[in-house]
Amino acid sequence: MNYDNIILQIEEKTAVITINRPESLNALNAATIRELSEAFGELDSNKEIRVVILTGSGEKSFVAGADIKEFSDFGTQAAEELSRNGQNILFNKIENLSKPVIAAVNGFALGGGLELAMACHIRYASENAKLGLPEVTLGLIPGYGGTQRLPKLVGKGLANELIFSAKMISAQRAKEIGLVNEVFSLEELLPQTKALAALISRNSPMGISKAIIAVNEFDKTSGYETEIKSFGELFEMKDKKEGVLAFLEKRKPNF
Repeated sequence: MNYDNIILQIEEKTAVITINRPESLNALNAATIRELSEAFGELDSNKEIRVVILTGSGEKSFVAGADIKEFSDFGTQAAEELSRNGQNILFNKIENLSKPVIAAVNGFALGGGLELAMACHIRYASENAKLGLPEVTLGLIPGYGGTQRLPKLVGKGLANELIFSAKMISAQRAKEIGLVNEVFSLEELLPQTKALAALISRNSPMGISKAIIAVNEFDKTSGYETEIKSFGELFEMKDKKEGVLAFLEKRKPNF
């Protein structure tokens, strides 16, 4: 499929999606959200792909935020639809994708950009990255899941501080508070992200898919039951049989 706002590349078992709107620092508009949704849907059903990497074009910005011009004159109903549709077709889709999504945050990740990174399962950042949720400076709040995902990642107190103050933090500070996993030089960001993707790709896709479901339930009362059921279901699947047989035969599994 051809895209206007993103670039999709396949490298063995890893897909790399690059948001390609450098003239607007890769800001999210409706068309880009729609294309990202289509790409993630396509990759989710592709059994050859084990991991997806999401990044931005250029050296300045992952995603600098939402395209404010598109919704500056919205009323309540249109704004609610914007938030709900965006969450349903993209942000929640990424969080619940059956394969891991790694955000390679290569610069500004602000507003919707940080919300996009937080929807991913893992976040690596470059040293020049700046992260924040500046929505209250516009008289708004994060609308793509930021008020929910940020407290889960860094705790309620720090989430309140970042949302209420609208301040940007450095990549190193983001690592300190658990918002990103690792920080690298800009040159090393994608190679290190691809190295992690390769490591993940060696493992059972069925097991990882079930792990995503279970981990996403960690803050719910149903979390333990989800883990128990997923654990049991895997015992009837081919990946478990191959993994155990490979262990007993002292060889690497072929998933």
